[in-house]
Amino acid sequence: MDKVGGRRLAEALRALRADLLTLAPQPLPPLRGPRPLRWLPHALIVLLAALLAATAEDTPALPFAIAHAAVLIVALRLPLPAWWLSTAFLACTATTAYSPAHSGEPWPWTVHAGVLFLVALRNRRRVAAETLLLGVPTAWGVWSAGGHTTLWLDITIPSFVIEVLPLFAAAVLTGTAVRARRVARERLAEQEAAVVRERERRTLLEERARIARELHDVVAHHMSVISVQADAAPYRVPDPPQELVASFAVIRQNALEALTELRRVLGVLRAETSPGAPGTEAPGTVAPQPTLADLDGLVANVRAAGLDVETEVTGEPGPLSPGVELSAFRIAQEALSNALRHAPGSRVRVEMAHTATALRLTVRNGPGRHAAAPSPGAGHGLLGMRERAAMLGGDLAAGPTPAGGYEVTAVLPLSAPATAVSAHTPAGTGEEGQ
Repeated sequence: MDKVGGRRLAEALRALRADLLTLAPQPLPPLRGPRPLRWLPHALIVLLAALLAATAEDTPALPFAIAHAAVLIVALRLPLPAWWLSTAFLACTATTAYSPAHSGEPWPWTVHAGVLFLVALRNRRRVAAETLLLGVPTAWGVWSAGGHTTLWLDITIPSFVIEVLPLFAAAVLTGTAVRARRVARERLAEQEAAVVRERERRTLLEERARIARELHDVVAHHMSVISVQADAAPYRVPDPPQELVASFAVIRQNALEALTELRRVLGVLRAETSPGAPGTEAPGTVAPQPTLADLDGLVANVRAAGLDVETEVTGEPGPLSPGVELSAFRIAQEALSNALRHAPGSRVRVEMAHTATALRLTVRNGPGRHAAAPSPGAGHGLLGMRERAAMLGGDLAAGPTPAGGYEVTAVLPLSAPATAVSAHTPAGTGEEGQ
């Protein structure tokens, strides 16, 4: 044998030793599903072992049969060591006075086939094939000790070939097929989980991009106006005092510094948002932010989607800040989207109450008329609504109604205190929407 052949043989022997000479536990996992059925496979294996041990016809051979059948129970946790034990039991049967090869008892072959099945169920196809091929010579020697032959088509064939070998092969093929199906199912579950995580990540990025646009359109606009007005104010007064000029210069400088910090915050929010991703604007496009004047159009769209929506406005509408209008619209939009997603066909009531100090918005839906489709990746809407209300120093309450529906109520102050954002940090993360 040349050096290349010798090296390949050595590598094959090392791989064989790594595959088969291991004591690593490979426990058979319980079934997924109802708790009473989770350990059904284990119970069936134990029952099979007991039945096979009971099939020993010779009383002196009964302890040997019980010990061999117990190997099946060992294979539930240690399939490869159990295979070695089963092979050793087969080899020992050829030297005993109660050899099943002479008596024709089926329990040794069935026990070994069961062990081969459990090995194939917990290991790769190569390992299963190795256990089958290496176990055949031992089983053949045991069978040959009994001198069994079968006449088929006028040809004398060892009955091992048409009785025992197919049993072993069927056990290995069945275990391999079941394992392949389980592995495919696990990979599919992993892919679905990865898709859900990616969808959640994209949802967060879309929300960050939308917040960035709103900060730019609302806050940056007002800061720019303050800067321009502070710069022009001294020129509107003849001979303004130097103290006044200095004060306006400080105001302008503070506004410019705030704009610089705001641009830095916007850069962080948009850092992970790639061009063309959902929820992002193309460069150079400017979309006006919605206000409560656009609420009727939103309601019309939801009605067209299948919800029965009615609106009610009470109180005397007064001037609202852009932040309050935008937050109220977004909260109503998210609440209606939740109703459309989780309670399709339901009746929805949108109530808006104007008071002297706050705007109270309530979106209440009844139970859906038919089952809602699954919505993987959802669950950040309620958290976003809470953050919007807290940003303005307001409150938001959400939860199921006694009638089986869901209600979202937001109270948005018309003039938020200066410490609203810091004092109303939303508690907790990961709250799910309706």
